[in-house]
Amino acid sequence: MNFENLTEKVAAVALKTGAFIRQERKRFSYDEVEFKGDSDLVSYVDKESEKQIITGLKKILPEAGFITEEETTEQEQKEFTWIIDPLDGTTNFVHGIPNYCVSIGLMHEHEIVAGVVYEVANDECFYAWKEGGAYLNKKRIHASRAASFSDCILATGFPYYEFHRLDEYLKILHQLMESTQGLRRMGSAAADMAYVACGRYGGYFEYNLNSYDIAGGVILVKEAGGTVTDFRGGDDFVFGREIVAGGAIHPLLLDVIKRHW
Repeated sequence: MNFENLTEKVAAVALKTGAFIRQERKRFSYDEVEFKGDSDLVSYVDKESEKQIITGLKKILPEAGFITEEETTEQEQKEFTWIIDPLDGTTNFVHGIPNYCVSIGLMHEHEIVAGVVYEVANDECFYAWKEGGAYLNKKRIHASRAASFSDCILATGFPYYEFHRLDEYLKILHQLMESTQGLRRMGSAAADMAYVACGRYGGYFEYNLNSYDIAGGVILVKEAGGTVTDFRGGDDFVFGREIVAGGAIHPLLLDVIKRHW
């Protein structure tokens, strides 16, 4: 399979859907928000965007299965499986905060082989495919080479449910606050991964994640020369609900997490 050609087509789908999201944001009202949980928001924009993406991806790879956030199609894992978050950062979107993404990953058996993250408000399209490198708007990108916390900004995400590991998480934050240039919480895991891939962040970690939150970004980081693991340093990050992604800082970041987790 020509993953380069496939990724170009996926990027076109993401851009088209992003244009729809951008247009809808101009007229969107908070009254149109639905709640899947106490802090888990969804809107008609999420659902319609997902339908558009699925329609486009079925034309590219008809035999593939789907794992999607809004479950607007049958959820089935096959040899090739699309893993989709049509609007990662929904809470940002509904409040008018300009950090939300279309995220699409293609998994072959158990490996992510292509990914696209389109940050809609900034019109930045990140994409990568297996053994092809990582790109931002057609320019090659690379993960940060900074190997010291004092040279890095790191990103994370705050939990909004399942708070039973909060004490351990806060201990990690405490140590990193004292040793880095700063910590950021943008509210979009897909954007965080993309920013690691292009070197804006030295690293990123988060728990309580779903596969569709990070699938599009995994291969971005890997193909940009970075490393992606779970909190133990293993490879159970797509479905394991926790992730550590980084450039040269990854071993140090992982060591801090292991110490407290």
